[in-house]
Amino acid sequence: MESGADARKAVPKETDVLIIGGGPGGSTTGIVLAEMGHRVTVVEKARHPRFHIGESLLPANLPLFRRLGVLEQVEAIGMQKWGAEFVSKWHRRSQTFQFAESWNKTMPYAFQVRRSELDEILFKRAAHQGADVIEGCRVRDVEFLPQDGGAIVTGEHEDGRTETWHAKFVVDASGRDTFLANRMDAKRRNPRHNSASMYAHFKGALRYEEPKRAGLISIYWFEHGWLWFIPLADGATSVGAVVWPYYMKSRNCGVREFFLNTIAMCAPLAERLKDAELSSDIEATGNFSYECTLAHGKNFLMVGDAYAFVDPMFSTGVLLAMHSGIEAAIAIHTCLREPAKAARALKKFSHVMRDGLKEYTWFVYRVTNPTMREMFLAPRNILRMKEAMLSLLAGDIFSGTPFKRSLNAFKVTYYILSLFHLRRSLTAFRRRAKNIQAFADPTT
Repeated sequence: MESGADARKAVPKETDVLIIGGGPGGSTTGIVLAEMGHRVTVVEKARHPRFHIGESLLPANLPLFRRLGVLEQVEAIGMQKWGAEFVSKWHRRSQTFQFAESWNKTMPYAFQVRRSELDEILFKRAAHQGADVIEGCRVRDVEFLPQDGGAIVTGEHEDGRTETWHAKFVVDASGRDTFLANRMDAKRRNPRHNSASMYAHFKGALRYEEPKRAGLISIYWFEHGWLWFIPLADGATSVGAVVWPYYMKSRNCGVREFFLNTIAMCAPLAERLKDAELSSDIEATGNFSYECTLAHGKNFLMVGDAYAFVDPMFSTGVLLAMHSGIEAAIAIHTCLREPAKAARALKKFSHVMRDGLKEYTWFVYRVTNPTMREMFLAPRNILRMKEAMLSLLAGDIFSGTPFKRSLNAFKVTYYILSLFHLRRSLTAFRRRAKNIQAFADPTT
């Protein structure tokens, strides 16, 4: 195997943009840039299809799939998702939200998909549009050159070979690997949220019989966090638990037993899985929320989870990755073709990254609060607040749909109700502050 010095001496391949990671964010960036006529290289450390969590999409994903030319392929692998169901053991009831009731009536459904299939569709689309896609190659080093000289990127193939590229721009789409942020010491733990997760696939889970309910994602609140139930088109069901760090730290048995015991704590979910069998290994990960101190530099951008990760409750992962990928491609295109406008384009990209995340974090930080649970379980459409909240759940935050005032009215109502139940609110606030305290990585 070549040493790092030998790799730098080798003549690098020329490319306009080198993208680290071939997930939804990286592939989307590659597709759009290739369509714009740029030389693009997408480097993926694994080989497609590869397992990934995050199977529940949002209605706002569909226009993006249409734009990328893959909507029919996604429809072929997906199970229609017409809404979301929230279940609370404390209230002994559930509430179902239909996307068709949101402010924008043109996006009534989404899909549940196997991410291995979705990611492969997008990766192959990037290749079809002209990007040079490389699998089984892990980027090991990025050296940014002075005076706008771009970057030298070094990758290591599965067989030990090294390969180098000279790129004008680097896009970090490495997901929670946060390749560039780690190198730049730009990754910061989110002090306002912290969680860990366990998940697996089951076969034989009990599903709803009605066509428009069969594909619902079900969210179950329980003592230590929340659980998900995501039905997939091939009969499998994705089940996961997102829990506070203290709970994961309490594990004193194997991950399988601990996961099944966790499910047993939630009677409605356990009932749906009583005749089901595990059909995959159980994965566990520390979903420690984080955000980077920067989203771009002169010659690089971060998209999707490579920039920030909060919580998967609202199924925003693929949407934010794809949208940021499109915005990254637009910004890079401007930088390469109209350098005088580069600073403005990059600044706009940073705003998009921060604003998209901000729309959801307010809810993530409060969604386990008793007041918020009550508002979710008994929604009212005064001032069109229910429609606004459904638009948020549908991911309709970038299209300009004018629901922000109604969403702000929802927030004001939350604060008023919290003050009305001040003692309960303070107790919940203190409990949450304790729950998000960080431990050593609970998944190791």
